[in-house]
Amino acid sequence: MTGTEPGPASPPSPLQGDGGLARLLADRIRDVPDHPKPGIVFKDITPLLADPVALTALTDALAAFGTAHGATKVVGLEARGFILGAPVAVRAGLGFVPVRKAGKLPGATLSQTYALEYGTAEVEIHAEDLGPQDRVLIVDDVLATGGTADAAIQLIRRTGAEVAGLAVLMELSFLPGRARIEAALDGAPYQALLTV
Repeated sequence: MTGTEPGPASPPSPLQGDGGLARLLADRIRDVPDHPKPGIVFKDITPLLADPVALTALTDALAAFGTAHGATKVVGLEARGFILGAPVAVRAGLGFVPVRKAGKLPGATLSQTYALEYGTAEVEIHAEDLGPQDRVLIVDDVLATGGTADAAIQLIRRTGAEVAGLAVLMELSFLPGRARIEAALDGAPYQALLTV
């Protein structure tokens, strides 16, 4: 073969064509009826995580969002935000910081309580992991009511860091999360790769 002859055709990218990334991701999310209780349809992302093409495409898309908005760190929200956030941080060449349920982190922490439908919950971050020099991309799997994301935004700002944006795999549009986090983000960008 000479330099002027075409080589073998590359296989088409799974992101080309109708739907692109959204279709690739949606096709690998399984609905599980009546989990964890009757009437709930659980969105199971484990088939997506098991598919290296889909997981790579998801990681690339979230990393590109963070890079485009000048992130210097990635925060992942417990627990599936850890699964997505850590590879996003690696892909973007950034550090990763977990936001955990209260009592899970050793050492000095900052905590934030937020309201649930019946009661409250609390999340924490290591006090020294972020500071005024940081712009933080928050990553999670699903935006539902927005309580955890709102608490994370407040925690990040309490460290002196700036919120570069919030990126999620999937937004549940039938729940009020978007309005809540758009108010909390106060102009910082938001991205959901899928809306259901």
